[in-house]
Amino acid sequence: SYPYECMLKIREQNISPSLRLYYKKPLLLHQGHMQWLFDYEGKRYLDLFAGIVTVSVGHCHPKVTMATQKQLACLWHTTNIYMHPSIQEYAEKLTSLLPDPLKVVYLTNSGSEANDLAMFMARLYTRNFDIISFRGAYHGGSPYTLGLTSIGLYKHGVANGFGCSTTMLPDVFRGPWGGSHCRDSPVQTVRKCSCSEGVCQANDQYIEQFKDTLNTSVPKTIAGFIAEPIQGVNGAVQYPRNFLKEAYQLVRERGGVCISDEVQTGFGRTGSHFWGFQTHDVVPDIVTLAKGIGNGFPMAAVVTTKEIASSLAQNLHFNTFGGSPLACVVGTAVLDAIEEDGLQKNSEDVGTYMLLELAKLRDKFEIVGDVRGKGLMIGVEMVTDKDSRQPLPAEEISQIWEDCKDMGVLIGRGGLYSQTFRIKPPMCITKKDVDFAVEVFHTALQRHAERAA
Repeated sequence: SYPYECMLKIREQNISPSLRLYYKKPLLLHQGHMQWLFDYEGKRYLDLFAGIVTVSVGHCHPKVTMATQKQLACLWHTTNIYMHPSIQEYAEKLTSLLPDPLKVVYLTNSGSEANDLAMFMARLYTRNFDIISFRGAYHGGSPYTLGLTSIGLYKHGVANGFGCSTTMLPDVFRGPWGGSHCRDSPVQTVRKCSCSEGVCQANDQYIEQFKDTLNTSVPKTIAGFIAEPIQGVNGAVQYPRNFLKEAYQLVRERGGVCISDEVQTGFGRTGSHFWGFQTHDVVPDIVTLAKGIGNGFPMAAVVTTKEIASSLAQNLHFNTFGGSPLACVVGTAVLDAIEEDGLQKNSEDVGTYMLLELAKLRDKFEIVGDVRGKGLMIGVEMVTDKDSRQPLPAEEISQIWEDCKDMGVLIGRGGLYSQTFRIKPPMCITKKDVDFAVEVFHTALQRHAERAA
């Protein structure tokens, strides 16, 4: 194809500048295979970001590729005015993986669209309007979902967020309260606490803040509350163990529904469970799915109860491409690959191994403030020092990040200050890959220490 410099020129002239590129010298990728990516010169990279937590079973997974090719030769598209076999087959297979009464699915094209529809359903069903989300949340970039998204980088200077309120994020590392027993992770924060067994004072404090939001920022009745089981864009932030359970009860007492945004945490990524909400011992009223649902194919879904789904049927709500024959075949193949390849168990085993190996680096380097996560959803938060927990300056983080890329490892960035490395690889990654990645990260941290000295 075109030379690299020509590609950059076309990008600058013809592609929206809002679509920003990673790295000083942006990657020009040519091919992918499972957990690996290859650039136009043939250099291989271990992909620890998976197309922003989207490639679930592996780049160009043979089973998904074969199913897609077969369907491409048969039927691409009919839209929803006709029946085709794959949408019924996929709907039955997908909803069988969710607990009762979450058995009705509406298929869409993206996570933003799924969350947009979930907001709409919540308001139609409850006949209330206000929806609460966490500060630090990312639920989409559409004009509707930007009201729920609470990261300044994504906010534009136009009206948005009518009927949306944010509440304090129960972040046990960076928030005002937290300790060494709070979260459901093999690795706990270095902050200490005096809580006795089974008691979490931090959780109690954060619940009081949630009650304060309910008592001051919204009406007596609300439409709902949306939360990611583990925050994604904000850097794999985890809450105290019982927070969501208590918050759900408070929301339902106000007439609201509870929405679990599983766009990043779903499909076995957390390891111990197939869905992130299950790690909190809750059953939401609405679940939104995207990213890993199609292993990179543009598809998403909203799963809810029959009663809530019926509220949308009072008038016509139509989606041209959602649930196409091609999308449903891809979705089915992804579910089959997760099961047949044992990827949920792999996420638990390899993810736990990686968390523990990264924790060793946290103990060795003062700038590694926190290692957290569950399964293959991991955050490494960088700080100037562990006592102040001040974010490491962006230029220093960027150099570590660039060094990792130059040594063949691709990782993401997140957090309110882009201070957290996001590690969410394809779920087929191995312990051998982890050893390579940790050694690369260790080398990058050593180089940073040498520069600082």
